[in-house]
Amino acid sequence: MKVLILTVLTLCVLGGLLAIVLYFVAQKFKVEEDPRIDDVEKMLPGANCGGCGFAGCRAMAEAMVKQDDISSLYCPVGGADVMKSAAAYLGKAAPEKAPEVATVRCGGKCDKRPRTNSFDGAKSCAVASSLYVGETACAYGCLGYGDCVEACQFGAIRVNPETGLAEVDADKCTACGACVKACPKGLIELRKKWPKNRAVYVSCRSKDKGAVVMKACKAGCIGCGKCEKVCAFGAITVENNLAFIDSQKCKLCRKCVNECPTGAISLIGMEPLPKEPKTPAAKAPASESKPQTKE
Repeated sequence: MKVLILTVLTLCVLGGLLAIVLYFVAQKFKVEEDPRIDDVEKMLPGANCGGCGFAGCRAMAEAMVKQDDISSLYCPVGGADVMKSAAAYLGKAAPEKAPEVATVRCGGKCDKRPRTNSFDGAKSCAVASSLYVGETACAYGCLGYGDCVEACQFGAIRVNPETGLAEVDADKCTACGACVKACPKGLIELRKKWPKNRAVYVSCRSKDKGAVVMKACKAGCIGCGKCEKVCAFGAITVENNLAFIDSQKCKLCRKCVNECPTGAISLIGMEPLPKEPKTPAAKAPASESKPQTKE
């Protein structure tokens, strides 16, 4: 009995000593945390999507509190309103950034880009892209297996079964960039979000020459440069046989849409400009002098 009591007392003493040691160790190495971090985290949307470049909203809140200049920080889900509220609470200047939306730059629908083979492997864009070019002759087009759909936490993107292309719901998109990272073809990019979800962009990423593009996809960009010539705002450039419209410079004038011979420029939320009728070539004026006749 005495042995049992002695054992219990010994364990109690050891437990107390270890508790005291742990207390002093905790006091020695404790890290003081700014209470404002919790408040800023509550202001953020809590999506933990990583669109801000941090692992989650907690890490974003810590960076906002600790950094004096937060102009390089931005929460795409919360947007400008959230950033202004958090910045005002911290007494710092909020970064200014125009809203963006994810855009799928591929117009190769099933009727424009016919299938030439069938893929029997894992239905994953990443897997298919690492093995071969895809089920069509275009090595740049959308594979349609939905890696971007799985990456999106907001249900803003889907694969249309009729066209076989990924489509973005601009009203649901938060511009977190998850789908951009998920697309192995680099077809999705963040572009300026216009009012009423209007947009003009080149829905093609093929860098092949025109003849090769037309064989693979009837809606591809052939790099003819007609759109670049008609743009009065310098928003269009053609490089490596591919046209690109800078959404920050574009004024939505829509002139380029009518000039594109393949329909590679997508027009969203607007009607195209009426095409100007072709004027007939002017006839050469008839000679006033009559031919001389011999008498």
